[in-house]
Amino acid sequence: MPLHVPSAPAPALRSVSAALGSPTAVREARTSALRSVQGPLSPELPLPVHVLDRTTPARTAPLTRLTAWRFLIRSEGRAVAAADTVLTPDGWTFSHFFEGPYLASTELAVRQAEASAATYQARLLSIPELYMLTLWLHGDPDADPADGVLAPTDVLVPLAPAPPGIAAHRLHRVADLLPVISLRVTPGPLLSSA
Repeated sequence: MPLHVPSAPAPALRSVSAALGSPTAVREARTSALRSVQGPLSPELPLPVHVLDRTTPARTAPLTRLTAWRFLIRSEGRAVAAADTVLTPDGWTFSHFFEGPYLASTELAVRQAEASAATYQARLLSIPELYMLTLWLHGDPDADPADGVLAPTDVLVPLAPAPPGIAAHRLHRVADLLPVISLRVTPGPLLSSA
C-alpha cells in the first residue's frame, strides 16, 4: 500500500478512546450519528491536521503548523463521526467529536491515494481563509508528521465541499494548486474614503 498513515501520539489515541468510553462525552456530543450507534466504536485512521495560516505567492516553501490529530470513529465498518485532539501544556488531549461531509470525503480521498503508484504520508491541511480542507499527500512517507513544510511536489486532494472553482477529489501538485489558492485569498485593493 503506497499510503502511509503515521502513528498518532499515544496520549492522543488514549484520550479519544477514553472519550469514547465515557457515556457523558458521547451523549453530550453534537453528533447524532455517534449518539445513535448501538455497537462498539473505534478510533481509526489517525491523521495529523496542519493549518496553512497565510497563503501568499511566496518564493519559499510555505510552512504550516500542526494543530490537531483527527481520528475517524468507526462502527460496524463505517465512519460515523470524527474526533479531534489538541496539544495542551499537559500533552495531547481530546477536544471534540463531530460529523459532516468531510467524513465520507476523507475516506474517498484516502481510497484514491491508496490507488496511486507513488508512496505518500497522509495528512490533512486546513486552509481557513477559503474554508477548505485537503488530504495532504506528503512525498516523504517517513517524515515527522509534525513537520510542516509543503513541498512543491506534494499532492493536495481538496475534500468536498470544496470552494467554488476548485474541484474536489482531484489530485493537485502543491506547485500547481498553491498559486490558485493564493490568488483567491489575496485581499483586494483598499477603498479610500476620500
